[in-house]
Amino acid sequence: MARDEVVLLGCGDVGPIHEPVEPYSALVRPVLAAGDIRFAQVERVYSDRGTLQVHAEDGAHSRVKPHMASVFGDCGFDVVSVASNHGMDWGEDALLDSIALFRKRGIKTVGGGRNLEEARQPAIVERNGLKVAFLAYCSVLRDGYPAGPNKAGIAPLRVHTYYEPIEYQAGVPPRVVTVPYEDDLAGLVQDVTTAKKEAHAVVLSLHWGVHFIPRTIAEYQPIVAKAAFRAGADVILGHHAHAPKAIGVHTGKVCFYSLSNFIMSAPARTPERLAAFARRYGVTIDPEYPHLWYGADAKRSLIAKTVITREGVKKVSFLPALIDKQLRPEVLRRGDSRFDDAVNFMGWVSEGFDHKFIVAGDEVVITGT
Repeated sequence: MARDEVVLLGCGDVGPIHEPVEPYSALVRPVLAAGDIRFAQVERVYSDRGTLQVHAEDGAHSRVKPHMASVFGDCGFDVVSVASNHGMDWGEDALLDSIALFRKRGIKTVGGGRNLEEARQPAIVERNGLKVAFLAYCSVLRDGYPAGPNKAGIAPLRVHTYYEPIEYQAGVPPRVVTVPYEDDLAGLVQDVTTAKKEAHAVVLSLHWGVHFIPRTIAEYQPIVAKAAFRAGADVILGHHAHAPKAIGVHTGKVCFYSLSNFIMSAPARTPERLAAFARRYGVTIDPEYPHLWYGADAKRSLIAKTVITREGVKKVSFLPALIDKQLRPEVLRRGDSRFDDAVNFMGWVSEGFDHKFIVAGDEVVITGT
């Protein structure tokens, strides 16, 4: 790779709970090794300490043994976001243990810390003479999870939710209105603006949106994306949905609303719980993936590829991937019918957003229409 050019590879949720860990990355390591900087979202906490919070629904599996964080080293990740809805499931100690563990392993963290100032600090990575800044925030936080001036926690991007009647008839579903907290969004904009002065590019990681439900993008998400891009963010890497969602181009900049799972596993559920889950979210369950039961599209994945130069972002594309039955992500190649299916799926979920996909070799280049 030439000096003054950096290839960033961005991945979605990582947090398998089943061992052995090492095989999960076997198929994807050569692809990730070709990048200059690798990023992922941390979906668990890695600690032997902490107390499960009373409102942490199904949170028992969100804390795993510290040695299982080796999956991030196996993939060669340089930067990770700890800003997830599970980041404080086990309280402050478990979150801070996770951050310390990653940093000890030489992996930079963003999106969490001992206080709000630390949680909002960028991680700056220098490669090939260029500086790339990373920031991370979470919009799906329970009470007590956000960091405060003197409290450990997650960098927040909270959202108000309102319900607006759309007809006079009783029983008609209302329109759901979502608006980001004014102070949280202002803080994000300020952080992006400041980071842009320190780096050649700013990468914004957002744990946000509506999980599981196909295609649904909450109203607040494009609002936040556009504000972040105006402030100087160069690309947005979204996650939390456990399925791929829209790719939108706003003022020439690319927002990945959800990169989906990358390396994940979860406890198996009973048939009754799976049926209730499928009804609630309108998804089909794939019985061949008992430990990835988020819906049949949960096995679809993306790697966001961004080429950064001294003048800014040169190109943004994605590498379609499919998680196999051993929960290993496999990057798909052009000429494979699964590659074509993945491209068509991304076109479908991106309907209504400005985007144009151009297949170039084994990647899909993203431009505005």
